[in-house]
Amino acid sequence: MDGPHGLGVTASDFGLEGPRGWVFRGVGLDAGPGSLIAVAGPSGSGRTCLLLALTGRMRSTEGTATVGGATLPRQMAAVRRASALAHVPGVTDLDPALTVGEHLLERALLQRRFGGSLKDSLRGPLRPRAEGKLRIDSALAAAGLDREALPKGSRTAVRDLERLEALRLSVALALVGRPGLLGVDDTDLKLSDAERAEVWALLKSIAQSGTTVVAVCGEAPDGAVRVSTRPTHHTSETDDKETADALAETGRS
Repeated sequence: MDGPHGLGVTASDFGLEGPRGWVFRGVGLDAGPGSLIAVAGPSGSGRTCLLLALTGRMRSTEGTATVGGATLPRQMAAVRRASALAHVPGVTDLDPALTVGEHLLERALLQRRFGGSLKDSLRGPLRPRAEGKLRIDSALAAAGLDREALPKGSRTAVRDLERLEALRLSVALALVGRPGLLGVDDTDLKLSDAERAEVWALLKSIAQSGTTVVAVCGEAPDGAVRVSTRPTHHTSETDDKETADALAETGRS
């Protein structure tokens, strides 16, 4: 694998077939490290499944892809270790009863226990608590989330966050582990034009800092590496069923 940042992503004839047919297929991609990759298409066209496949969470059934030198689907575990997800319904859901501070503390503790890169860093001069605080502060800054600007600071409950604030928190949590590849789902769902512009500015900033970003959207922004998915059936309801079946068939983690 490449270093902790800047993972290139390629794909050739990449596809996933579920029990009811193809969820996506024929995907081609060639994006260098630090790219912003926009997976664009209508809801139900396999966008989320492609995101999960490129981050090693779903097993593809046709073609190949590489992430930082690791080949999919053969080296899914390596890709999972080098990537992180944000704002993916059913996968990275925030707990509305927890506060922003509790979410961040929980993620830092999990990273300290299970994150290999953090274990390695603790052999250095920083103590675990100091390292965790540094990672949280860095992730919040990268996600553009100012805790002091929230109604109750870190004690603000997730249920009281605005939609854009919740997305920024989800991105910050993903960045605590300093992934080389960040996957973000539903980037423009139920957002105003101004909010969409803010989200794309955020993701472009993260990509420019070196972390490759794959973002699911309805419409790709200018300057992004665009990947299109096409629904294989005539109704979005059928496509949603296709996606659910594929998730159940291939599994995700």
